[in-house]
Amino acid sequence: MAHDLRDDLELVADDEDFYFDDDVDDTAAGGSTPEQPDKQTDDTSASDYKEGKDMQGIPWERLNYNRDQYREMRLKQYKNYQSLNRSRSGLEQECKQVERKDTFYDFHLNTRVVKSTIVHFQVHKQVEEHPQQPALHNYRVGIWLRNLLSATSKNDVYLVQNYSLMHWSPLLQRGTEVLNVAGQLVPTEARGARPLSRVQVSTMAMKDKLVVAGGFQGELICKYVDQPGVAFCTNLTGNNNSITNAVDVYQAPNGGTRVMAANNDCVVRTFDTETYSLLTQFTFPWSVNNTSVSPDGKLLAVLGDSSDCLIADSQTGKEVATLSGHLDYSFSSAWHPGGGHVLATGNQDATCRLWDIRNLSRSFAVLRGRIGAVRGLAFSPDGRFLAAAEAADFVHVYDASAGYGAEQEVDLFGEIAGAAFSPDGEALFVSVADRTYGGLLEFRLRRSYGYLDSCFF
Repeated sequence: MAHDLRDDLELVADDEDFYFDDDVDDTAAGGSTPEQPDKQTDDTSASDYKEGKDMQGIPWERLNYNRDQYREMRLKQYKNYQSLNRSRSGLEQECKQVERKDTFYDFHLNTRVVKSTIVHFQVHKQVEEHPQQPALHNYRVGIWLRNLLSATSKNDVYLVQNYSLMHWSPLLQRGTEVLNVAGQLVPTEARGARPLSRVQVSTMAMKDKLVVAGGFQGELICKYVDQPGVAFCTNLTGNNNSITNAVDVYQAPNGGTRVMAANNDCVVRTFDTETYSLLTQFTFPWSVNNTSVSPDGKLLAVLGDSSDCLIADSQTGKEVATLSGHLDYSFSSAWHPGGGHVLATGNQDATCRLWDIRNLSRSFAVLRGRIGAVRGLAFSPDGRFLAAAEAADFVHVYDASAGYGAEQEVDLFGEIAGAAFSPDGEALFVSVADRTYGGLLEFRLRRSYGYLDSCFF
């Protein structure tokens, strides 16, 4: 759930406001280029952090709570949304005991020159209250998508800020608008395309130079960041409640690049990137919140408004297996790049489950979050680390090479808009969507060599 914390923390001084709020700023929503704050005032460097400055620049010395006190209060008061009213009594015993003492990535920089914004929204959904009592009813539920950050190199980071797709260069310390979706979008590809306007971006993904974004009213946008204009855009559903929940860019078994979109209308659609023709559309029994394709392009993980996750053939949509174990709706997944035998799934029950596709009778590990739903998952390119982003406050980095028994816990305050590794694994980026203390945080892979560590910290 979204939390407005302005009443929780009060500044001793009266001339400054302090609050956590993730709504879009009305003054920025019109699509103008986002304002660039004073870099020297708003950024926090590794040396600042080493000297005692808060990573996010929060002035704890001027507040009524210190950081530890507020963290304790936040853990007690934060309410994780539950869609399915199921007992969690045995979940704690099932979770793996993990040491949270490691540091794999050192803090390097937090900038507020660019920062993601998360638009909270409500939709009508039909929910089956009990399998034996299929009494369906409509209700309104708040949903927050989290895939709003991507890194194509350690010096090229992309994120969604209001109606803008922004590029951040850590090397140049500069943010640049790549695409503005507040106005009219006219595609250069004609087949099946439709002009769009004033798109509220719900999710995004990138591969090489191609960025794909989904919208709150079923939109799909494809753009090459090194080319002008939009290559392709359309409305997938024509239904304003059929939000594009997830998009993915992947390589098919035949070597072609594919775009996949998962929607609230229960359909997963696949397009090629040559003509943007619709190749496949698979319908599932519930709204699809997330999909991911295995490294070899053959298997498709499908997650949505069900406690079960499905494995399907990516070419035919035929169900291959059902993964049972989660207790609520699922929102994220990631395949291990080493052979594609391991799949991670993230759920509203505040856990990440790990599955071996060679034995899907049960998950081989359950990793417990601290505060809420696991909304984002990503393996580092070499497969050594798994980053699990909760809805708010925490990003967990697990050492896969140590059997997921060692962890670095990134402890922040605010809604997490995304976590992404650079393609070389040297950097981890975390985006916090908060009007006052949101920002883009960069962490760098720790080395055993002292002179490198001193540069990072």
